Amino acid sequence: MKDEVQALGELREQIDLIDRQLHTLLNERARCAQKVADVKQAASPGKEVQYYRPEREAQVLRAVMERNEGPLPDEEVGRLFREIMSCCLALERPLSVAFFGPEGTFTHAATLKHFGHFVKMQPLAAIDEVFREVASGQARYGVVPIENSTEGVVSHTLDSFVDSPLKISGEVKLRIHHHLLCADLTDLKSIKRVYAHQQALAQCRKWLDSHCPQIERIAVSSNGEAARMAKEEAGVAAIAGELAAERYSLEKLFENIEDQPDNSTRFLIIGTEVVPPSGEDKTSIMVSVKNKPGALYHVLEPFHRHEVSMTRLESRPSNSGTWAYVFYIDFEGHVDDGNVKAVIDEISPDAVEIKHLGSYPVGAL
Repeated sequence: MKDEVQALGELREQIDLIDRQLHTLLNERARCAQKVADVKQAASPGKEVQYYRPEREAQVLRAVMERNEGPLPDEEVGRLFREIMSCCLALERPLSVAFFGPEGTFTHAATLKHFGHFVKMQPLAAIDEVFREVASGQARYGVVPIENSTEGVVSHTLDSFVDSPLKISGEVKLRIHHHLLCADLTDLKSIKRVYAHQQALAQCRKWLDSHCPQIERIAVSSNGEAARMAKEEAGVAAIAGELAAERYSLEKLFENIEDQPDNSTRFLIIGTEVVPPSGEDKTSIMVSVKNKPGALYHVLEPFHRHEVSMTRLESRPSNSGTWAYVFYIDFEGHVDDGNVKAVIDEISPDAVEIKHLGSYPVGAL
């Protein structure tokens, strides 16, 4: 027993010493961040300074995870440094970020994952409201969903880019785990209704059919709203994620009820600035093609010839005429890359319009 007490005491002293060293280094890093702000302000007197640099933060997070030797997992170390950077950035100037809300949604979780907890967040009721808030300057950035691995593309987000001047400055990929939540742990038979966003209901359809086919399913505007309603109504459950359970103090009746275990959603960060290359980037463009045979082929063929890998191709009806379409294309690389420039140049003669939606770092976390 004495040996155990002595050994634990020595280890705790060692931990206390390391904690003091970490504390000193954290404050040194924060002071460096403040000096960065001073240099930027001095270099641009009277102008609005851009403190947040998406490409720089992506590079830092990649380096953190590449040099990690354990035992902490790479992604957890990345999340830790994400919060350190978020806190240091707030010393320069807290970012204002609008997201498709309300609180407790997966978009809220994606916002925290990308920006950390030291930003000013504003939940908004609709995707187009997020676009307007950023375009007006009321928020510096916005976070909106773009696609789900099970249910596909979010058309409202794609359509919002048609007339918007905003650029994509980043992406976030989030594993989606749905839980059946209620105000207190109760028997499944006592639940009369379940609230959820229509996509969440679709993503959990098989589980619901198998475990509670008798329960009425009601689609609401978001999973966060479903969680709020489950908190206030008796005999009601909600399908939502971990953050909603925490925000509304709900109990998990069943966990991970999604039909596809690898279910994930991709979110876009929208802003007004052009993002320089980070070394591992993605580009999104919107192409309106001329109505002639082989038009789509002439758009896609240069990607193959210049070895630019496409990651997504979607079509949406154009608002310029009947049976006209706009193609949204995601591909690897930055618009400053030589092979990407060659692709854009070759597409241009066969397109009515090419709109560059943004080049941005591939999601680091």
